[in-house]
Amino acid sequence: MGKSLDDLYRSPRDLALWQTAQQDLMRGRAERSAGSYRDLLKRFPDLAELWFELGFAEGRRLDFTAAGQACARAVELASKRASFLILAGQQYHWLRDLDAARTCFEQAARAEPESVHAQLTLADWYEREHRLEDAWRCVDAALALKPQDATVLCVKALLLHRQRSNGEAESLLRDLVARPSNDTNARYTSRHQLAMVLDETGQYDEALKWLGEAKAVLRTTADIAKLEQEYDRGTARRRELLAALTPEMIQRWRKEGPAEKLGCRLAFLGGHPRSGTTLLEQILGAHPAIMSFDEPIAFTEEVVEKLAPLNATVKLSVKNLNNLSVPQRVDFERRYWRSLMRGVPSDQGAELVLDKNPSPTASLHLWLRLFPDSKVVIALRDPRDVIVSCYFQNLRLNATAANFLSLERTVRHYTDLMDVWLRLRELGGFDWIETRYEDVVGGLEAEGRRVTEFLGLSWHPQQAAFHEASEKKFVFSPTYNAVKQPIYQRAIGRWKHYEAALAPLQAKLGRYVQAFGYAP
Repeated sequence: MGKSLDDLYRSPRDLALWQTAQQDLMRGRAERSAGSYRDLLKRFPDLAELWFELGFAEGRRLDFTAAGQACARAVELASKRASFLILAGQQYHWLRDLDAARTCFEQAARAEPESVHAQLTLADWYEREHRLEDAWRCVDAALALKPQDATVLCVKALLLHRQRSNGEAESLLRDLVARPSNDTNARYTSRHQLAMVLDETGQYDEALKWLGEAKAVLRTTADIAKLEQEYDRGTARRRELLAALTPEMIQRWRKEGPAEKLGCRLAFLGGHPRSGTTLLEQILGAHPAIMSFDEPIAFTEEVVEKLAPLNATVKLSVKNLNNLSVPQRVDFERRYWRSLMRGVPSDQGAELVLDKNPSPTASLHLWLRLFPDSKVVIALRDPRDVIVSCYFQNLRLNATAANFLSLERTVRHYTDLMDVWLRLRELGGFDWIETRYEDVVGGLEAEGRRVTEFLGLSWHPQQAAFHEASEKKFVFSPTYNAVKQPIYQRAIGRWKHYEAALAPLQAKLGRYVQAFGYAP
């Protein structure tokens, strides 16, 4: 019989090595961390926890093959532990091995069918894949175990909403919000979902009321002032750097070109969140010559967090950016590319790779330093619709998402990010195009063709039926549900339902409404 976790805890030397490995991993020293885990596994080869953490360390080293193998060994050793299998599924999700992730969640539900957590985790996954019948099966199993559990009932309400049974969803959610509860997550989720249902059914004033209550609950879960301060410091540093950039610098970067030639052409699709980036990515990604990536974390993890993280104590200067050596740029470019291509078969080629992610728009200057010859596509949408849509989003709380807890901070985030674009547009020296959400939904082929041709390709008939291909794809964006539907126009002018709430903020948005060609 192999050594157990208790054996490891009883060995001061091995326990100290494990703790050091974990600390190295958290501090970004993945190479050293992986070495420590390998040493431990020589003595404790049957500990799933060590294999699991080694998998994460290997992933941070960008050895995704080794990461997958380590995770697979962990799953083999913990095949009957639902909670562990769920963590493994989440790691596979990070690795973008979606089949393995789904298998882990399914295995967790089979291993412990009495686990409500396992049933709901699998239900959430099926819902994202639009397998609503399978999701209902999991929810029914959870309801049989805990028929009055608020979390289970929230997932039931979500499925009712997804299948357009909004009357039933509203009734269930009203019952939930009326209940006293100490479950913070259920209190937040029920109020947020009720707001979404009321918005969809035209009960706008009450939707805003419940959304405000949901935000108030979420504020109790973190130090929001600290998150806002971290965000504000990062934004101030970025504004200072952008002000110091000159057209000549951008032109010099373009003349230098990337430090290393990639195997195919590269394009960036950005803009503010909720500006139609996902819709456009699905249309462009339906082209057989385009390999599109939906909200990859490669650029953020391998470039932004290393060059200009929000919590940096030393700010990045124009001098530092200009003086990046060729070896440094090669390293950044290679790490970005290896991270981006995780989960992609080695034999899958393309004429053009499209990286779609709104958030790195705030760091577009870093992108242009490394990839100055790439195409840049910026998605626009009426700023007022963007604000309302972002305010309604259910996002994981961090220094950026904390801005969406109030309309005022949502507007601030919009102006911060779009000022980056306006500044770089003013500087010029790179290939860019703007495309408006309203033009896409008003004339899919005409606008889609215009953007496709900007990318150096001809329009392909498959792009017009993008939603058929989208039904078979896992969409990482928070708007995964909307993008799998045919084109619709009901989101245009949504802000008018909330005009009174936006009135105090209209002056701040006026510049952007005008700059992007929208009617006041």
